Amino acid sequence: MRPRLGLPDLGVGVGLRVPHYRHVLEQRPSVDFFEVISENFMVDGGKPLYHLKAVLESYPVVQHGVSMSIGAPTPPEEQYLTALRQLVQQTKTPWLSDHFCWCGVPGANLHDLLPLPYTEEVIRRVSERAKRIQDFLGVRLALENTSSYMAFTASTMPEWEFISRICEAADIGLMFDVNNVYVSAYNHGFDPYEFVRNVPHDRIVQIHLAGHTNLGKYIVDTHSGPVIDPVWDLYRETIELTGSVSTLIEWDDQIPEFPLLAAEAAKAKALRTSAALTRERRLAGEHVPRTPHPEGPPPISPAALAEGRGWAQGGPRDGIALDGDEA
Repeated sequence: MRPRLGLPDLGVGVGLRVPHYRHVLEQRPSVDFFEVISENFMVDGGKPLYHLKAVLESYPVVQHGVSMSIGAPTPPEEQYLTALRQLVQQTKTPWLSDHFCWCGVPGANLHDLLPLPYTEEVIRRVSERAKRIQDFLGVRLALENTSSYMAFTASTMPEWEFISRICEAADIGLMFDVNNVYVSAYNHGFDPYEFVRNVPHDRIVQIHLAGHTNLGKYIVDTHSGPVIDPVWDLYRETIELTGSVSTLIEWDDQIPEFPLLAAEAAKAKALRTSAALTRERRLAGEHVPRTPHPEGPPPISPAALAEGRGWAQGGPRDGIALDGDEA
């Protein structure tokens, strides 16, 4: 396997969220790294940058964005990319990630991560933009597979082929969201293990894990609650194929006390270690039986988005008063 684009394995981290600021800055808990939502800190000053600077004194920080809209009809605005580059220079993030998606059209930002049609035209468009953006930012760009609730009839290939070809053509990294694989597999009725097996494992620079909300006919990627067992199984399979990769627990809705979040990170770290050892034993020629897993979810027709959809990636914004938190 090729080196993982020369990027370090940071261990297992968690998202930096406002409700945890006081605990993090006063207790300095043991955390391998924090991930921040870039757009929350692309400001001229004030509390967001004060807290970010304090965290940077003790922890590595990686940036994850939600507004690049790389697949939109028009390319990302220069003003947005310039502000993003300034933040990269402050955090010294080893890579920067966003999503395979579009967020709107000129004059109308829908503030969501909307899926793309999986076509040759979109591969060319996103690949060319990703190359230019990576050069402009001066840091490795990684794009994330999104969760989805609808499919385009214009698509001519599966999602795993679409994202793999863009990563290779643009020479960028893959932010691999294992929970999103499970959510989309459930909603669209494909085998999540086929997805895991068919992405470029040497380009996975970070993994996301999260909880979700199962509404029966479909699942919504709410980043709420603990990671469920089938997603842990997919994560184990991913690590056995790719080796140890920086991993992050996302929890953005009904955010728990920090110790519960830390416990999820500890669970990920233990499973990551075990799966990486399994991989090493197999590479050494030892026969290690694979862990049995379902062949995939039953076919389920994708449903329309529910009225109660609760997307709140990044949690509450800095400066919003929280009960019992004056940080």
